[in-house]
Amino acid sequence: MSAYRCSPSAELCGPWDELIARVDGNAFMHPAALLAAADTGFADIHVLIAWDEGANPRCPVGFWALCERRNLPAAPAFLEAIPIYASTSNAVIDRARAGEVMAAFFDVIRHDIRLPKIIRLRSFEADPVVYPAMLRQLEGVGQHRELVRVERPFADRCSGIKKSGATRKKLRQDWNRLSATGQVEIVNGRTAPEAEAAFEVFLALEAASWKGKQGTALLCDAGDAQFARRLIRNLAAHNLASVALLCVDGVAITGQVLIYSGRKAYTWKTAFDASYARFSPGALLISKITEALLESGQVAAIDSCASADGIMAQLWTGRRTMVDALIDVHMCSSRAFAMEVVRHIDCLQFGSVGSRMWHAIQQSG
Repeated sequence: MSAYRCSPSAELCGPWDELIARVDGNAFMHPAALLAAADTGFADIHVLIAWDEGANPRCPVGFWALCERRNLPAAPAFLEAIPIYASTSNAVIDRARAGEVMAAFFDVIRHDIRLPKIIRLRSFEADPVVYPAMLRQLEGVGQHRELVRVERPFADRCSGIKKSGATRKKLRQDWNRLSATGQVEIVNGRTAPEAEAAFEVFLALEAASWKGKQGTALLCDAGDAQFARRLIRNLAAHNLASVALLCVDGVAITGQVLIYSGRKAYTWKTAFDASYARFSPGALLISKITEALLESGQVAAIDSCASADGIMAQLWTGRRTMVDALIDVHMCSSRAFAMEVVRHIDCLQFGSVGSRMWHAIQQSG
């Protein structure tokens, strides 16, 4: 097996397509997505790729995108195993070779003088194969500290969608009440022009929502907007992005950005018109588009990209365990790693306090 580091490029699409034809993908690490981040200066990304040299011809067995970051300008750099626009950081790996691939990846990081040696896993699925294989490769030659463990909602054709209960009953009532106000339809065009046009509608909805008032909408930052438009354009060119719109009399009242990889879909971002809030338009759209995608036969599972306390948790029963963790690939104990653990724990606690304060302010207003 061989492994090396490279920069995002269009030439990686070939090995990527070959790999995800055999294994589960990660839409956020598609080379087209990585190029959007690199070309717009949105993130400093390193790509690790592993090959089975024993096959004839050789074949890819692992792909992992790492973003080089700092918590503060003067703080040491670290690798974050997720591009900062993404919602899952799992490496794309041939599960039968998980241990070998992760050992090769850690070895590349350990010996490349240009790469930081501390890795932060963020929203990494703690599956029963790859995650344990990753940790085994650190025994005696590295360190690991798990920071957060949460459950993330997901849906698939076998389980995950609530068929009854108070939530489903309310959604049926909301749909009927919304239908009484005008002609209701859901549009989810999959061509590149349709996806790009719908994304502009989504951006306007988001900017006019509470996210715009808070300053977190994509259009509030020119760099964020430039990157997001390039991301959707690049992925849509590969038929890997769309924006589902719930419309009343032809006017969109909510939008859901969807990204695809193989037979998996990801609900990346959502926005809605607050004047229709009494109809729960976001929940209505998610409910309807979930059914449509799974019944299409083209999508086998949907990742919510959301926490367990959001609307997805009310609609879907499926759960996957996600972790945030820190990894040090140094061959011996590192004081820098201990400092990073403290620094990241402080950041997590500060973020939690800030989130609670924001929700308290919203509720009091």
